Amino acid sequence: MGKVIAIANQKGGVGKTTTAINLAASLAHLGYQTLVIDADPQANSTSGLGLNPREVENSIYECMVDGVDIQGAIMPSQVPNLYIVPSHIDLVGAEVEMINLAEREVKMRQAIEPIRNSYDFILIDCSPSLGLITVNALTAADSVVVPVQCEYFALEGLGKLLNTIKIIQARLNTALQIEGILLTMHDLRVRLSNQVIEDVKQHFKEMVFDTVIPRNVRLSESPSFGLPVIMYDPASKGAESYLALAKEILEKNQLPLKAKSPKAQK
Repeated sequence: MGKVIAIANQKGGVGKTTTAINLAASLAHLGYQTLVIDADPQANSTSGLGLNPREVENSIYECMVDGVDIQGAIMPSQVPNLYIVPSHIDLVGAEVEMINLAEREVKMRQAIEPIRNSYDFILIDCSPSLGLITVNALTAADSVVVPVQCEYFALEGLGKLLNTIKIIQARLNTALQIEGILLTMHDLRVRLSNQVIEDVKQHFKEMVFDTVIPRNVRLSESPSFGLPVIMYDPASKGAESYLALAKEILEKNQLPLKAKSPKAQK
């Protein structure tokens, strides 16, 4: 059965979508069947993997609100072994529409359940909020990756997210674990970035991934080409870092490195 990992932090601009796209692509590159679920109405994971959100017929919205079979929403990406359930702007209204539904917190779990055995990893790109869609993602997930930007306000709001995770664990998903805290947008030249890393590791110790994601121009450019950085510029620091993160997660889950998949053509 595939492992479901939510990428969550209610603070915006910390690298959730960048992590969802590039961690998924790295896992796929290492030979693991991987699915991204874009659970953010901004649909950046959708466009970042080369799809046009305006042309999406079935998204995670239809699966959760209308009960559409998720198989009908899964689309291939340009990366071998990597697939996506896209998002579109209608997801904004999903929280309002779901408010009166029975079992509204488990709609995403119910949607995912039929296809869990078809993938090694299912990554959910959450929106920058702690609303009902994010609660659904955390309820559906086995674990959560928390991206944290290497800046002064890095720890701001992290306590609130961890408290939300505790509530989910107590009431909706007792098996939910923290896969790890991921430090992102690290700039070696900035002393404060290094101080933030020290502070986060001192507070959260073994919860923090060894891999740190640097600020990287190629990492920023790749979404505009609809490609993960491992296809856009595999030799870049960004690509190397997300590949290292994928390997760290595989090691943590005691999974072997499979043969690398061939690169798709641009």
